[in-house]
Amino acid sequence: MRRRGWGAAVLAVAAVSGTLVVRGATGGNEGDGGSGPVRASARTAALTVADGGTSARLERRSTEPFSMLGITWAESSARVTGTIEVRTRSTAGHAWSAWLRLDGDSGEGEPGASRGGTAPAWVGPSDGVEVRMSGRPSQRLPEGLRLDMIDPGGRTASPMEPAGFVMDPSDPTGPADPTVTDDPPATDDPPATDAPADTASPDPSPPLTSEPSSDPTATAVPTETETQPSTGSASPSPTGSGAGPATPTASASTTVPPAPESTAPRPPITSRAGWGADESISPEEPGYLPGGRIKAVVLHHTATSGDYGCAEAPAVIRAVYTYDVQQLTWKDIGYNFLVDKCGTIYEGRKGGVDRPVMGAHAYGFNSETTGIAIIGDYSSVAPSREAMTSVARLAAWKLGQYGVDPTGTATLTAGASGPNYFRQTWAAGARMAFPVIHGHRDGYNTVCPGDAYYALLPTIRAWAGGAVEGLTLDSVTGAGASGTTVPADTAVTVKWSASTPAALVREYDVLVDGEVAATVAGTAASAEVKLAPGTHRIAVQGVHQSGRTAVSADVTVLAETAPPTTEATTPAATASPTAETTAPAATPSPTAGVTPPATATSPTTKATTPTATASPTTKATTPADTKPPVFSTKPNLALRTGTVSTTAAPLTLKWKATDTVGLKEVRLTAPVAKTYGPTVTSASLTAKSGVATAWRMTAYDRAGNTAAASVSGTPVILQESSATRTGTWTSKSSSSYLGGRSYGSSTKNASLSWTFTGRSAALVVSRAATSGQVYVYVDGKKTVTVDLRSTTTKYRDAVWTTTWTAAARHTVKLVVVGTAGRPAVTTDGLVYLK
Repeated sequence: MRRRGWGAAVLAVAAVSGTLVVRGATGGNEGDGGSGPVRASARTAALTVADGGTSARLERRSTEPFSMLGITWAESSARVTGTIEVRTRSTAGHAWSAWLRLDGDSGEGEPGASRGGTAPAWVGPSDGVEVRMSGRPSQRLPEGLRLDMIDPGGRTASPMEPAGFVMDPSDPTGPADPTVTDDPPATDDPPATDAPADTASPDPSPPLTSEPSSDPTATAVPTETETQPSTGSASPSPTGSGAGPATPTASASTTVPPAPESTAPRPPITSRAGWGADESISPEEPGYLPGGRIKAVVLHHTATSGDYGCAEAPAVIRAVYTYDVQQLTWKDIGYNFLVDKCGTIYEGRKGGVDRPVMGAHAYGFNSETTGIAIIGDYSSVAPSREAMTSVARLAAWKLGQYGVDPTGTATLTAGASGPNYFRQTWAAGARMAFPVIHGHRDGYNTVCPGDAYYALLPTIRAWAGGAVEGLTLDSVTGAGASGTTVPADTAVTVKWSASTPAALVREYDVLVDGEVAATVAGTAASAEVKLAPGTHRIAVQGVHQSGRTAVSADVTVLAETAPPTTEATTPAATASPTAETTAPAATPSPTAGVTPPATATSPTTKATTPTATASPTTKATTPADTKPPVFSTKPNLALRTGTVSTTAAPLTLKWKATDTVGLKEVRLTAPVAKTYGPTVTSASLTAKSGVATAWRMTAYDRAGNTAAASVSGTPVILQESSATRTGTWTSKSSSSYLGGRSYGSSTKNASLSWTFTGRSAALVVSRAATSGQVYVYVDGKKTVTVDLRSTTTKYRDAVWTTTWTAAARHTVKLVVVGTAGRPAVTTDGLVYLK
C-alpha cells in the first residue's frame, strides 16, 4: 500500500487502509504503451454536503466511461473518520455493484500536495456511479469533497471474470439514472432534482468535469541509455556529464547520485514508456534519497483483486499514476517499482531505475528506502511464485548496488512519529531497527502487504540473499537414496531439485569425493559426470547469485567398469579315468650263436587324473526400483472453516501416497506449486468461488519414479437472499458482508434453508461478543448447535462445515436458538463445493 497515514490497521472486507482497491468483478483497459505515452483522462463530480457538514452524497447517475475512482478533498492533511462508500455500473452487463468501502484515513500525501483523498479503487470499465459519506456527529467532513474518476486510456479489454455471487435483482432500488450536469460546489443545501435519463438510449447528458492530460504527441518519448530490452528508463544525466540522453533530464539544480554496479544481476524492467506513462502531466524533476544510498526495501501490495489479466497491469498503473498526479497533485506515482502476478517488473517513480529515487510509499521512512508493490490483494492468498521471484531479484539488485545484505538488519531514522501495525510506537528522529527487506506494516499502521504475503517475507529474504534452499540430490542414474550404495556405470547422470527459483541461482556443481567434477548453469537440474572405478561420494552444491553456497546430502556410488551381470560358468567336461595298455616291444627272433637278453616287459598301465571341475560362478545385481508410487488415497477436497471471500474460499486438500521402497515427496503442481514431505497428507488452501479448479499432484519416490493424480472442485457462494426463509429476518447492507448484504434475526426458530447439489458445505456468518446460537439441520436431521459468539468481531466466517463422500442433493437449514441475553444471529450465506 502506498499511503502513509496512521489510521486503524484493520478494516473489514473491502475497506482497505491506505491502498489501491480493485473490484474483481469487472475488467480494465488494456494497452502496454510500448509505442509511447497513452492519454489518460480524469473527470470530477462535486459531492453535495448535508446534515451540517457531517454527511455527503452523489446521487446515482450516468457518466463517461472510467475504470478507477477515489474521493478527494481540499485539505491534504484532513482525515475522514466516518464511512465512505461507492458503487458503480459496469459497461459490460450494466449491473450495479455492491457498495465498496474506501479508506478515508490514507495518511499524509506527498509534501506540497494541495489535496487529500482516499486510496484509489480500480472498478473496471464503468459508466455509472453513486457515492455516500457519513462522518462523526461531532466532526464535519473536509471541504471541497468530490468524486474523481480516471479513464486510463488504451483499448478496452475483455471484462474480468464475474464474482461467484450475484446481487439481489432488487438491489439497488431507486429512480432511473439522472442526467449529469455541471456539478455545483459542495453545499449544505439539498441538491436540485435531475431529470431522468432515457435508459433505452445513449445518455445525452453532458460529461462530468474533465481534466484530460496534455496532448501526448507533445511529449518526447523517453529514451534509454542502456541496451537491455524492456528495461526501465535511463537514469537522469547531470548537465555536462556526457552520459548521453536521459529521461527525464535533471536540471542543473539537481544533483544526480551515481548508479553503482550491483553484486546481483539486474532483472528485466519495463520502463515508464512501456506502461504508457504520459510524462507531460509530471514535469517536475525527480528527487533522490538525501544520503544517496538505499538501506532497505519496503514491500507492499496494492490490495487489488488478483483477477486482473497481466495485459491489464499497464492500465492499472496508468490510472494510479493519473490519480496521484492530477487529482492529489503529487509530483509522480508513489511506488518505486510495481510487479504484476506474472512477474513483470514495472518502473514506478521516475529518476532512473538504477538510482536511489525518493518514492512516496512509506511515511516516515521514504528517505532511506525503495518501495516495491505487487499488484493484487494478498491478505488471504499468497502472491504467485513468479511475482515473488521478481520481487526477490529486484530487491537483491537494488540492495546489491550499496553492498546491503538482503538477509540482514537495517537501522533507519524515523522522519515522523507514530505506531506500526503491531502497536510499536516511536518519536520522530528515533533510530529504528528493521529487517533489510520488510513489510509496510513494520513501519506504519497498515495491514499492507497482507497477511499471506507478510508470512512469506522470510522466503523473499532467503531467495534474495540466502543460500540455495531445499537442495536435494534426487537420483544417480535413475536410482538413488541418500546414504546408500547403488550400482553405477563409469558414466552417471546426477539429478537434483531446489526450492529457490533458478533465476536466483548462479550455478550448480556436482561434487565427487568433495571435488567439483561438473558445473552447470543455475537453470539446470541434472548433469553427467565420469567416474573412475571404485566407491565415490556424490553431492550437489548450489551457488546462489550472492555467492553463498549450499550442499546436498551425499550419495555413495560404487562405479564398476562394466554393468554387473548374472552368469553361470559351465564346468569343463570331466574325462573318465583312462587306461592305456602298452604292449611289450616285439622280441627279435634268436640269431644263431646269439642268446637274447632276459627283457620280457609286462604291459604298462597309466591312469590319468580327471580335470578339476569348476563350481558354477554367479554374480547377482540388485534390481533397480522401477515400480512407481501409488496414491492409496486419491486427492479429495473439502471446505474448511476460515474467512470466505469471492477470491478465496477456504479448502482442505487431502491425499495419501505410498511407495514399496521409499516415498520422497508429493508435489502440488496446479493451480499453485507446493512441495510436501512423504508423511504429509493434507494442506489448507483456498480457491476462487464460481470457478472450476483442478488440483494436480505428483508423487515421487527416491528412485525417481512418479505417479500423478488430480481432483477438481468449484466453490459456489449462495447468498442468504437465495435461502427459503421462515420467521422474521432483517436485511443489512455493508461492504463487510459477501455481496454487500446479510440477514439478521433475533426471532426464536426463524430459519434459512439452502438446497444444492454438492459434496461439501460451509455455513458463513458474522460473529461478535453478543452473537447467539443456531441449530444446524442437514437433510432434515439436527446435526449440531453452533455458538456464534466471538471475543473479536468477524465477518464472512465459515464457522461450520460438513462433507459427504460424493456429490448429491442436500438441504442445510439454520435455525435461530434465541439464546438468552444474546439472541441475535447474522448470516452471510452458505458455500458448497461441487
